[in-house]
Amino acid sequence: MAEDLPTTEPHVERPGPAEFRDPLVRREMQKAAVWLGMALLVAGVIVLAQPLLLIIGGAIFAVFLDGGARVLGRWLPIPRPWRLLLTILLGFGFLGWVFWFAGTTIAAQFEDLRIVVTAQFERLMTFVATLGLVPQGQAGNLGTQLLGSVGRLTSAVGSAIGALTSFIAMIVIGIFLAAEPKIYDRGIAWMLPLRARAGFYRIAEHVGFTLRRLLFGRLVGMIFEGVFTWFMLAYVSRLVIGAPVPMAALLGLVTGVLAFIPNIGAITSGVLMVAVGFSAGPHAGVYAIFVYFFVQNIDGYLVVPYIARRTVDLPPALVLAMQLLMGALFGILGVLFADPILATLKVTLVDLSNQHAAEEGDDPELVDG
Repeated sequence: MAEDLPTTEPHVERPGPAEFRDPLVRREMQKAAVWLGMALLVAGVIVLAQPLLLIIGGAIFAVFLDGGARVLGRWLPIPRPWRLLLTILLGFGFLGWVFWFAGTTIAAQFEDLRIVVTAQFERLMTFVATLGLVPQGQAGNLGTQLLGSVGRLTSAVGSAIGALTSFIAMIVIGIFLAAEPKIYDRGIAWMLPLRARAGFYRIAEHVGFTLRRLLFGRLVGMIFEGVFTWFMLAYVSRLVIGAPVPMAALLGLVTGVLAFIPNIGAITSGVLMVAVGFSAGPHAGVYAIFVYFFVQNIDGYLVVPYIARRTVDLPPALVLAMQLLMGALFGILGVLFADPILATLKVTLVDLSNQHAAEEGDDPELVDG
């Protein structure tokens, strides 16, 4: 009969899934919230890629303006707003002169360049077909597919109207950011915990300093490559092959503009230069190859290392991989901004590593080097 008596052992109640006071449930919910936040962040970056890249472009333009105002401050003891206005006027004045020069002097050469590149590409594909590397009837189709893949790279910009709108938006954002940068810094820092704000200000200053040096070095490289390429193709070629290479001014301008994009820009300008050179004859083609490697070697072994020592040393393979990744994800804007974004990530990670090493009592230089 003792077996029929009800048990007197107390029933132990365990927290259910809706009990948030339990430390275990709270910890698991925090983990789930982190993973959910990461997933939403990735989805947001993909969906909002275009406006995010425009904001990044505006921030990069603001770094240009801020750097120009700082440089003018070394010689002009005037308030910063006036120096910023003078920087904007000088910058847009230079761009206006470049477009005027391109429009009045070499506008007709753009169509000639397209015709020359298309003809040279078709000749190359025909030669490849004669070697048996591609079927005879598919050489033109392969060329169309390759050129079509280049066209897909510009999907982020879209039409000419979309490109102009995006350009204006980046300029407006950049001007507002450069006019009062501290307001936006304080606004971002306000959303962070108090203990993290000092570190944010330090990292922001370090990133701004690095980007100013990086973009200034990129500008120096653009001017050097553009002017030197034009000089070699227009004047030195007279002494070497007896005649200037066609479209020397246009090739110099294109080379200088594309120099803003490391690796990919140099390859693209080199292909155009060699195609135009061979359109004028074998001697001009061989000389164009020489000019390309000569300019790129001087820029790669003298100009770029000197600039890199004063900014942030980015491995070329890492930069190229970042450009390919950003280009595949976000189009031409991703390729343009890959270098500054990578430099920002590196500076931020190095600064955080140094801070962690200092807190642990290690030598920060070992982390950086």
